[in-house]
Amino acid sequence: EQPKKDILRISQLDALELDSALEQLVWTQFSLCFQNCRPGLLTPLEPELRLLLHLLLWRFTLYSNSATVGQSLLSLRYHSKFSLSPRYRPLSPRQKLGLAVLTAGPRWLQERSHSLLPCLGLSSQGSALTLVSGIIKFTNLINFLGFLRSGRHPILAERITGAQAVFSKPNVARDVTYQYMNRELLWHGFAEFLIFLLPLVNTKKLKATVLSVLGGKPAGGEGAREGQELWKECGLCGEWPTMPHTVGCQHVFCYYCVKSHSIADPYLTCPKCGAEAGNPRLVKMEVNVSLGQRG
Repeated sequence: EQPKKDILRISQLDALELDSALEQLVWTQFSLCFQNCRPGLLTPLEPELRLLLHLLLWRFTLYSNSATVGQSLLSLRYHSKFSLSPRYRPLSPRQKLGLAVLTAGPRWLQERSHSLLPCLGLSSQGSALTLVSGIIKFTNLINFLGFLRSGRHPILAERITGAQAVFSKPNVARDVTYQYMNRELLWHGFAEFLIFLLPLVNTKKLKATVLSVLGGKPAGGEGAREGQELWKECGLCGEWPTMPHTVGCQHVFCYYCVKSHSIADPYLTCPKCGAEAGNPRLVKMEVNVSLGQRG
């Protein structure tokens, strides 16, 4: 079987993104198992736990099938570039182990560098660490530029171990139709537009305008309460108003409630009647306290 070599660059990058998303999903599900434990329980061992999960995924995907999960979804697999045979040749166990070490090892060393260097008698802020990190990033950049030119080896670990992505099946049809992709892109764009637009909309003022146009009144029977009945509770927290203030309507608020809400929302409106909030003014309330007669 002659291995296919005309693999699209976007397909190889998509496979890497799928692998990264799967690893993050597994880590999220693993973290949920400890959500009821003490906060920060996994933080001291997070680099080691991430490394362990990466090795588990490697054992049941790449080690078994010479293909990662992302490659399997895109009908790709690894071919040994060191093989002299023109036919397809799966990766050797040494190549698979090299891919795992070169992929997860540098990330673990980077996350643990600040705790490992003091153990070796080196400063965590030393220039050696910065120099090595810069060399690695520069080497990855050069490799990626070579990938954009030749279409092979998007990551440096593949180039070092001689692993090359090829098609696992000839004449593979795209599993996802273009109509589905266009619909997903449309919805994603619409969702991003809403995320940008909604914080700019004053929903309270819009609600008050709609109520005034329709001639409706807020629910809960607040419109039927008059006089001092409206002053028995804060319009924001619902408790007896502390240092009662008004904002221009007939409702009363705690000073700290209306002040904190006005700082957070410059266009604050009364949640009871929808009136625009002005400057808080102190309300003078008379409280009659009746004492029972002693027998």
